[in-house]
Amino acid sequence: MLRFIRSRLLQSIFALYIIITATFFLLRFVPGGPFTAEKAVPKEILRNLEAHYGLNQPLYRQYFSYLGALVHGDLGPSFKYSNRTVNEILAEKLPVSLELGLWSLAVALLLGLTLGMIAALRRNTWADYLASAVGMIGLSVPSFVIGPLCVLAFAIHAGWFNASGWYFPTDRVLPSLVLGLAYAAPISRLTRGGMLEVLNQDYIRTARAKGASELRVVFKHSLRGGLLPVVSYLGPAIAGILTGSFVIETIFQIPGLGREFVTSAFNRDYTLVLGTVILYATLLMGLNLAADIAQAWMNPKVRLE
Repeated sequence: MLRFIRSRLLQSIFALYIIITATFFLLRFVPGGPFTAEKAVPKEILRNLEAHYGLNQPLYRQYFSYLGALVHGDLGPSFKYSNRTVNEILAEKLPVSLELGLWSLAVALLLGLTLGMIAALRRNTWADYLASAVGMIGLSVPSFVIGPLCVLAFAIHAGWFNASGWYFPTDRVLPSLVLGLAYAAPISRLTRGGMLEVLNQDYIRTARAKGASELRVVFKHSLRGGLLPVVSYLGPAIAGILTGSFVIETIFQIPGLGREFVTSAFNRDYTLVLGTVILYATLLMGLNLAADIAQAWMNPKVRLE
């Protein structure tokens, strides 16, 4: 098991280094710069700004200087927010996205697992068809369609919630529901497929023949094996949920990390874009690693791959 974890960890570290390097140089090759504006900046001021942030140095020196600071946990200053560092901005925005993600994850797991189990236990009945239809709608209709429709129905017409903002507890309901639905659909389909495969095994038939109750068969004998496809999916899914959604945070005007990432890309704020990408990549790889470990624990065959 330790060898399996070490191998996955080294792969993640190498992949993270490639992502950092590729993002650094791609940002530098994009036309324009962090100090490009509609009104031209005087050349003397531009030179002073570039010298202050080290942008007048050769590209390779900027790269190694950034890596050196990164090793010590310093993501550098923001080019657009004066007197603020990327660490401070991420520390301010990340909790908002994490809160949104945790509520959305609860919605996704509650709906996805429930619908998937019902569909598997009531195969080829109206319950199965209804659960599959809900899952198909979640897969087919994008969040940028469901989000405005929910705002129109529940915020503008019904008046139950605010259309935007992140000030009151009720402001969490609509964005969490919309973001959670996007992930509940694939979780439902994976749960159904995994449960159906396990329920057809000989040991399940044996347990039923011995008089085991349906609840015991489902929760003790079937659930662990049936959730294997869901566990492998949860790594990237949780990373996507916890870091928020660019679309959801933009629709509902949530001051989270996703919205800040979009803004920093438009502003060509090199260090803020890089810091956000590094955070996203670290979360994604860390959660993928956790999913691999959980999958290996539930299914020892995975350790031999």
